[in-house]
Amino acid sequence: MTLLHTPVAFIGIGNMGLAMALRLRDAGQPVRVHDIDLTRHALAAAAGAELADSPAVVAAGCALLIVVVVDAAQTEAVLFGPAGAAAALPPGATVMLCPTIGPADVERLAARLAEAGLGCLDAPMSGGPARARDGSMSLMVAAPAALWAAHQRLLRHVAARLFHVGERPGDGARTKLVNNLLAATNLAAAAEAIALAQQLGLDGAQTLAVIEQSSGHSWICADRMTRALAGDFAPRAHTTLLAKDSALALAMAAAAGITPTLGTQAAAMFQAALTAGYGGEDDARLLSLVRQLWRPASR
Repeated sequence: MTLLHTPVAFIGIGNMGLAMALRLRDAGQPVRVHDIDLTRHALAAAAGAELADSPAVVAAGCALLIVVVVDAAQTEAVLFGPAGAAAALPPGATVMLCPTIGPADVERLAARLAEAGLGCLDAPMSGGPARARDGSMSLMVAAPAALWAAHQRLLRHVAARLFHVGERPGDGARTKLVNNLLAATNLAAAAEAIALAQQLGLDGAQTLAVIEQSSGHSWICADRMTRALAGDFAPRAHTTLLAKDSALALAMAAAAGITPTLGTQAAAMFQAALTAGYGGEDDARLLSLVRQLWRPASR
């Protein structure tokens, strides 16, 4: 099943980007990929993806470019920097922006793409690499109705949970940041709850089993605290990511004249996790952080 008549180009094939690319490749869609990390190229090549050595080369002749890098600076660099992709895309092509970045950055990038005759799907994602691989992840898409309609077949193949949140560039980013601020708050609270249970002499796993069937349940609590209690901190979702996203969410709120109380506390906890050296590990490490912060009180 070929979804587009030209290869789908990917810039950024980390955990999420590679999972999405392989999802399309499994469906018979040719994919062309580029990443600054050549070890990711080897993984993609083994699965049959075409490799490209620059953003311009990966984009040449493609009707759709999917950008899955880390932040706004990287996004701007791969699109408009030296050997940038935007100048190599054919007129009328579409750029799908998947990184979690600030709404103002999305607006600015979308305007530059429009000036170049290119469409923009503001499409941040959620769900993690496993869900990206099996097509069950979420996409929060802001795009003009015509562009949304034109890409329905491909979007529905990569994301079972697909939301058209508006036509205004940046509304995808706004939605994702609201979600991720709540995710950060839920995870911070979950870490405190499990640490408290253990401080009280309760079995952490048994307490988590109760929470999962009770009013305190959240998906991120069950997912992260299960790993934390098992001592499994291999990075599925690096602590740096929610640290970045919660800070972006607070900046977005501040621009609207709002200071979220719980979100501010959660963001501070993530910054403390970075200071503690947990940035490169899974954000399940928040349980370790709470234990570390509470250690003097337990003596």
